[in-house]
Amino acid sequence: MQDLRQKTIRSGLAKLMGQGIGALMRLAFMVVLARLLDPREFGLVAMATAITGLLAMFASAGLSSAAVQARSISGQQISTLFWVNMLIGVVFAILCCALAPVLVRFYDEPRLFWLTILLAPGFLLSAASVQHLAILQRDMRYATLTVVESAGQLLGLVTGVTLALAGYRYWALVGATFASQLGVTSGLWATARWLPGRPGRIGSIVPLLRVGGTITLHTLVTYVGYNLEKILLGRFWGAEALGNYGRAYQLISVPIDNLNSAFGGVAFSALARLQDDPVRLRHYFIHGYSLVISITVPLTLFLGFFADQIFLVLFGPKWLEAAAIFRLMTPTVLIFSLINPFGWLLFATGRQRRSLHTALVIAPLVILACVLGLPYGPRGVAAAYSMAMALWFVPHMVWCVQGTPVSVRDLLPSIGRPVLASLVAGTLGIIVDRYTMADKSPLVELVFGGGFMLAVYGVMILLVLGQGGFYRDLFRDLRKVSVPS
Repeated sequence: MQDLRQKTIRSGLAKLMGQGIGALMRLAFMVVLARLLDPREFGLVAMATAITGLLAMFASAGLSSAAVQARSISGQQISTLFWVNMLIGVVFAILCCALAPVLVRFYDEPRLFWLTILLAPGFLLSAASVQHLAILQRDMRYATLTVVESAGQLLGLVTGVTLALAGYRYWALVGATFASQLGVTSGLWATARWLPGRPGRIGSIVPLLRVGGTITLHTLVTYVGYNLEKILLGRFWGAEALGNYGRAYQLISVPIDNLNSAFGGVAFSALARLQDDPVRLRHYFIHGYSLVISITVPLTLFLGFFADQIFLVLFGPKWLEAAAIFRLMTPTVLIFSLINPFGWLLFATGRQRRSLHTALVIAPLVILACVLGLPYGPRGVAAAYSMAMALWFVPHMVWCVQGTPVSVRDLLPSIGRPVLASLVAGTLGIIVDRYTMADKSPLVELVFGGGFMLAVYGVMILLVLGQGGFYRDLFRDLRKVSVPS
């Protein structure tokens, strides 16, 4: 148990550092491109990627997660999975090209034709790296994975900024995506040091295909539920409205998605190794959940409380409409941060079908809410989305933990403490900002008002709510794993 504990902490630390670097690079890219491009150009690319992103759900066929979750897997099975992934990648690259004229007619936007065509090679690159990613994840080589992903993001950032400065406008966003995919795929092949062999019998991977199919269907349903509003906004409100909505959604999602990715990948790998040991699995999940929530909840509320200042400092006044949408999205992202970790538990314990069933409920609920908010534009969609997610949270939590080693009672302290501390800190932060920073610049407001809020949160969570011991133990473990044995 100690070996797995230290390996998990070491992997988590490496992954967290990598995601932090990645978040900063993505933020830098967003800031630079937002100064060089306008909302309409971001919306134009979002029109295409909202559809191609749907196809991308099939590119891996869930076979990376299936390979990681499997108790044991042979080299021939991995090779067979690789060639299955490549076949899927070819099919969807062709389908992406075929959809180009359809998107032109749907959005009445001729520029989407070649833009969509040039997104097609990404399916081949993604398919070629699926099993190499799974190999690194199974071995919990997250330090290596962090370096590869960061290098790929850096390549994409440099490519995108260079193209934008050269005057290629929205093509810079397409070029950045392709360069990043190429960099990550090349890095995974170089570091995994695995070459696919001849495919074996399909019958040997049927159980893995079944698991992967369930995961893919879950991901597909979730993607449609969480992204249909972007397609509808682009169709009925145009590229500028979609550009503002997409920029708000992306900015508020960057830190939360990176944190969930950092913890989620490591947690999934570790929990999958403990699926036959319910006592240890419960212990690991509760502690991991507590750590994630204690970071994501205050961060989400901080972003919502200081939305105007953040957008003025980073993007300038032309993006203030996105700031208003950003604030209305805060409850949505907060609920995401609370429910996403349940995916670790369900996938790691072989409950993919339950995760699919929850997605089949979430998707219609969110779609209905967004359709009801659509007549009121991006703000109406954002507000309706948040209300739907708030209503869904408690049923989702109860459903996910039913029959697992984890209970709702186990999780209530993990949720209650950070939420209470964040609300107190946020309220005091707003009061201080309103009465002492009224004539200050947005940057000063952000630094001092936000800094005060986070300081109050630290005092609340560590001293008032008695979580100091939890973090002392965590940092003690981090020091142990950082010292070579």
